[in-house]
Amino acid sequence: MAAPPLKYKPNPKAPRQALPLLDPQVRAHTAEEVALGFTPEQVSVEAQRCLQCAKPTCIEACPLHIDIKRFIARLAENEFQAAHDVISEQSPFPGVCGRVCQHELFCEDACIVGRKWDPVAIGSLERFAADHARLRMQELATSYPKPTGPKVALVGSGPASLIAAYDLVRWNYQVTIFEALHKLGGVLAYGIPNFRLPREILKEEIARLQNMGVEFVVDFIAGKTASLKELMEEGYQAIFIGTGAGLPHMMGIPGENLVGVYTANEFLTRINLMEAFKFPDAPTPVRVGKRTIVVGGGNSAMDAARWANRMGSETTILYRRGRIELKARLEEIEHAEEEGVKFEFLAAPVALFGDENGYVKEIECIRMELGEPDESGRRAPVPVESSRHRIPVDTVVAAIGQAPNPTLQKVTPQLITRRGRILIDEHGETSMAHVYAGGDVVRGGSTVILAMKDGRAAAQAIHNAISGTPEVE
Repeated sequence: MAAPPLKYKPNPKAPRQALPLLDPQVRAHTAEEVALGFTPEQVSVEAQRCLQCAKPTCIEACPLHIDIKRFIARLAENEFQAAHDVISEQSPFPGVCGRVCQHELFCEDACIVGRKWDPVAIGSLERFAADHARLRMQELATSYPKPTGPKVALVGSGPASLIAAYDLVRWNYQVTIFEALHKLGGVLAYGIPNFRLPREILKEEIARLQNMGVEFVVDFIAGKTASLKELMEEGYQAIFIGTGAGLPHMMGIPGENLVGVYTANEFLTRINLMEAFKFPDAPTPVRVGKRTIVVGGGNSAMDAARWANRMGSETTILYRRGRIELKARLEEIEHAEEEGVKFEFLAAPVALFGDENGYVKEIECIRMELGEPDESGRRAPVPVESSRHRIPVDTVVAAIGQAPNPTLQKVTPQLITRRGRILIDEHGETSMAHVYAGGDVVRGGSTVILAMKDGRAAAQAIHNAISGTPEVE
C-alpha cells in the first residue's frame, strides 16, 4: 500500500534549530537540566527539514531501527501523540534516548540531509515526542495485560536489560530484573548526571515497564544473593546478564590512595545515585576542594568536571591528547567550557603528593606530544623529557575507563571470559546453556544505545530458544 501523501512540503534548506539551553551562569550552580527541549514551533520547522527519503538510511543506522521517517512525519503534521506511538513500536525510552543517545554517531550521521546541509536534529525531535507523551502516562499505564508465559531473569537494570525486558514482556514472558543497587537504571542512574538526564524521566520510563508487568528486585547481587544455577532452579528458563562495566581503571601512579582522590565511578555514583550534590546536607557527601583536576577525555570526565564545577570548585580537565582527540560528545565539551571548566591538553599525571594528614595537595604531570596512530586510530601520546611540573590540587578524579565488575564471573567459573568480559556466541549466548549476555559486560565501556542493541538481540535469541522459533538468517 502506498504511503499517504504528505500534508507539508519538506524544507531541508531551513536552518537546523538550536536546542534551547539553560543560561550557563545559572546552570553552573544547579542540578537542573541543561537542555530545555524544542518548542512546538521549533519542532514544526525541524521536522519539515526531513526529506522523507524513499530509502531512509537513518532507520538502518539506528541500533533499535526506530521508524524515524514515520515519527518525524507525524511531528511535522503536529500529530505528537502519533509520533510517540511510532517510537514506542521499537523503544519505550524516548525520553532517555532523546537525551543521552549519541545520535551524531548513528541516525544523524546517516541523515541524507546532512550530506548538503546540517543533519535533521533527530535526537531532539525524539525527546520532544517523549516529553509530550508524559501527559499520557496514566493512559499508558493502564493498557497492558499481565504476562503469563515462561519466566526469564535479567541481571542488572541498565539499558541492555531494560530493552530486553520491553521486548520479552510484549511476547508474554514473565520478566524479573535483579539489580544489585538500591535504585534502578544501572549506568543511567549512577553514571549520568541529573543535569543531562533528570531522574523523573528515568523513573517514569522504568515505571512504564513495571506497568507492563516487569518485576524489579533491588539489593540483589547475582552470584552472592543467589547463583545463576539457583535462579534456574527457581523456574527461570533463561537468564540475561547485563551487569555493565562498573570496575574503574586506575591511573597506576604513586599517591592514588590519598584522601580526595576518586575514580569517576565512585565520584559519579556518590553524586548521581546517592545525591551528594545536595551539599552540605547529603548523607553520602564527597570531598570537593577549591581546585579539582579530572583526568580523562570521555563523557565521564565531562560529567565529573561539570559536577565539581557546580560544587564550587575551580575545575580543570587534564587530557594526554589534544582537543580534537577528545572522546566525549562535542555538545558536552562545549557545555563544560560554557560553564567554566578549563582544559589542559597534552599532559598526563605521573604522581600525586599529599600533606601531613594524607590529603592530596599536588599533582605532578608530564607534557606529551602526539606520535604515530595507535590501535584506536588516534595519534599516541609520547612523553616529553624534562617537562615534569606540579600543580596544586585538592580533589582528583580519574576518568580513564572501566571494565566489567567481576563479582558474578568469579563465582561462576563456567562463564568463559576474556579480560573480564563475558564471551558470547553469535546469538548472544554465553558458555552456559540458556544464559545470555550483552552491553558493557561483553563490550567493555560502550554507549547506551549499543547496550540496548545487545539487549534486543538477546531478547530475540531467548524468545527463539524458548519458543522453538528458528533463527532468521
